[in-house]
Amino acid sequence: MTEKKETKKVDNALLAVIRIRGGINTERKIKSTLELLMLHKVNHCVIIPKKPELEGMAKRAAGYVTWGDVSNEMIEKMVYKRGRLVKDKRVDKKDVKDIAKKILDGKETGIKPVFRLNPPSKGFKNTRLLYPRGALGYRGE
Repeated sequence: MTEKKETKKVDNALLAVIRIRGGINTERKIKSTLELLMLHKVNHCVIIPKKPELEGMAKRAAGYVTWGDVSNEMIEKMVYKRGRLVKDKRVDKKDVKDIAKKILDGKETGIKPVFRLNPPSKGFKNTRLLYPRGALGYRGE
């Protein structure tokens, strides 16, 4: 008898997409994809729902971004350290868990959709190769 593998469908699975490379000599399709993902500058990060359409957009821009699945703890940490309210104010520590839960549920949060990150402390491994050997592409979790 053949056993069927059960795949758990997670309704609120999210992806973090981070722009690694700049926009000089970029194709028009890739540039418009990055604009649709709201990744206007290097080291900007957005959290998007894990849908086939949005994953396809990340794959199209794979030479310029890296992406991977995010956990609840990672979202809380990003909101606390890098989350900004309107007028660039920091998020209160007491509101972090509520905002992270709203992000997981896909509700309106009141924070800016783009997280402005610092570059890696010892630099990227390689910005021209995909993940196992470089910084670009899908990273898993």
